[in-house]
Amino acid sequence: MIPKAELHCHLEGSIPPALAHTLAARNGLAMPPGLMSEGGHYVWNDFLSFLKAYDLVCTTLRTPRDFGDVIYSYLAGAARQGAVYVEMFCSPERPAALGLSYGQWLEALEEGIERARREFGIEGRIIVICIRHLGPERALRMVQKMVAEPHRYVVGFGMGGDEAKFAPADFAPAYRLAHEHGYGCTVHAGEVVGPESVWAAIRDLPVTRIGHGVRSADDPRLMEELARRGTVLEVCPGSNVALGLYPDRASHPLHRLIAAGVRVTLNSDDPPFFNTSLGEEYDKAGLGEAELRGIARTAIEASFADEATRRRLLGEIGQ
Repeated sequence: MIPKAELHCHLEGSIPPALAHTLAARNGLAMPPGLMSEGGHYVWNDFLSFLKAYDLVCTTLRTPRDFGDVIYSYLAGAARQGAVYVEMFCSPERPAALGLSYGQWLEALEEGIERARREFGIEGRIIVICIRHLGPERALRMVQKMVAEPHRYVVGFGMGGDEAKFAPADFAPAYRLAHEHGYGCTVHAGEVVGPESVWAAIRDLPVTRIGHGVRSADDPRLMEELARRGTVLEVCPGSNVALGLYPDRASHPLHRLIAAGVRVTLNSDDPPFFNTSLGEEYDKAGLGEAELRGIARTAIEASFADEATRRRLLGEIGQ
């Protein structure tokens, strides 16, 4: 089995239906009607209904233990597919809405990460993400909290949410603060909005990675610039096809990006919603073993883990 690494997966988006049932039952909740098909899959048919289903799944989360169980469950499953390292996008917004403190939430995630390491040998890390459409002031407050209460597993800062709202430059103060305190930086761009969103991100934010970034393939000059900078794209083909950005994997620009010299990684994004997994993304990429090992190496090199951890994991992946 080829060793793998992942840089782009959302904590709440990783909850499989079986775990959602478990969390709901534990918290004395009924599963929201219409969320699941008879076959046990999440039901949605376009981007807006996907977001609604995502939010409904999140209602099963109530306690710190729930968040810890989610990250443990994902890391355990990824390890069984050969993953040695995963960075998970984690938003403090949802636990805060439940009345959980930032520290309580991180403590629960730490427990899940360490349980997975003990049982499976996998390394997990946390990227704290702000929600773009909630605005830059909220993002800055989030980073201020992050730097005021550092945690050894919080290694980076990122941004998800509606790509069409606000401009990357609006979030520059938050990103600068994270960067100045030594956190790695990434941002969702070039997924539903075109190459201009990637240009704006690399121009105005101190990012070394772009979440998705696939629309960069629409602009040869942008691909040249990404290759020149060594900017890494967190590519999620299964997600892009499921959401209708491309009709099928054959149409996906993964191979064009690679041919242009852009550094890419393979990721699952919100795997149970898109009927995919990290293992499937590697299996369906249409690449040979040497190329897949190279992608895993790129993921470790581009990760926000400390240098000693990166060196050790690169040794595990091999050539």
